[in-house]
Amino acid sequence: MDRKLFTPISIRNLTLSNRIVVAPMCQYSAVNGSATDWHLMHLGQLSISGSSLIFVEATAVEDKGRITPGCLGLYSDDNQKALSKIIEFVKRYGNTKIGIQLAHAGRKASTQVPWKGGTPLNKDNTDSWQTVAPSSESYNSNWPLPVELNEEGLENIKKCFVKSAKRAVEIGFDIIEIHMAHGYLIHQFLSPISNKRKDKYGSSFENRIRYPLEVFKAIREEISMSYPVGVRFSATDWVENSSWDLGEATQFAMKLKALGCDFFDVSSGGNSPKQEIISGPSYQTGFASHIKNKVGVPTIAVGQINEPLQAESIISTGQADMIAIGRGMLYNPRWAWHAAEVFKKECAYPPQYARAHHSLIGLPIPGNPKSK
Repeated sequence: MDRKLFTPISIRNLTLSNRIVVAPMCQYSAVNGSATDWHLMHLGQLSISGSSLIFVEATAVEDKGRITPGCLGLYSDDNQKALSKIIEFVKRYGNTKIGIQLAHAGRKASTQVPWKGGTPLNKDNTDSWQTVAPSSESYNSNWPLPVELNEEGLENIKKCFVKSAKRAVEIGFDIIEIHMAHGYLIHQFLSPISNKRKDKYGSSFENRIRYPLEVFKAIREEISMSYPVGVRFSATDWVENSSWDLGEATQFAMKLKALGCDFFDVSSGGNSPKQEIISGPSYQTGFASHIKNKVGVPTIAVGQINEPLQAESIISTGQADMIAIGRGMLYNPRWAWHAAEVFKKECAYPPQYARAHHSLIGLPIPGNPKSK
């Protein structure tokens, strides 16, 4: 049987060497939105992992769009300069392409970092800020009420997305993913749980998807049509009686396709504490498979994909075009190497680490004789 996990795939002008993607994973280690040496280490090691593409974590398009004070941003010249350093490193030493996930946290912003509880920052905390959302609806009763965005606010955030996208292209990112999942601002517009507006941006399905489509369209019109731009969205809220489900998500994906969306990264949940997620190995892959087959756009499956045979099965059976691994890559940054060994395939590795590669065990060390 011909293995598909290590075959190339192209998305517009970008060719990836295999189907293994490192998912965007928040590190909560930025300073005023700017990447630090932690990011250089974190992304640097993943850039030599043998994966074909790594995504930088959710990166805010304005300071109020950060989830926590430690989250990355690409809204200032300092942010851009700090990320440029990482891009330069990856391009010089890495064996992967690098993308960025542009985001705005909306009503789920201004929170503590996870290891300090992940709860909303007290309004008296000097690091806190006023959150915004489609409606003045808090995430739950323990969270502060966000300010409902007026048309001026909506236009400003749209411009922030466009400006951050242009910065990303300028400093050398290979691909952009727009974050419309996990209960953050754009997802908040999509779902009736968080969108209670009565104007053209709320109530009906067509109105709820209007602003997300406007944001995507504004970015697509400013970025070269040869440059790949995609979307991560939640396929369902996992909340009973919420209309944001796979059916609406599929219709939304069709609209995005018509605007020139190049790929879908299909996730789920995150918009309500009432969610009842049925999780397990590959638990979101069915959503990705449905979107891929109904919409006909390259699709990434994500969610508890940890084993090489599991990943290969998803690709070879046509459920998705790529798989993204998050926590598994943190635990084992050489996941792709080990998968290649399972399937007896070649996988990129840095020459500095050649002695550790299974095919080159015994390579002579300068000054020492070759092992027998």
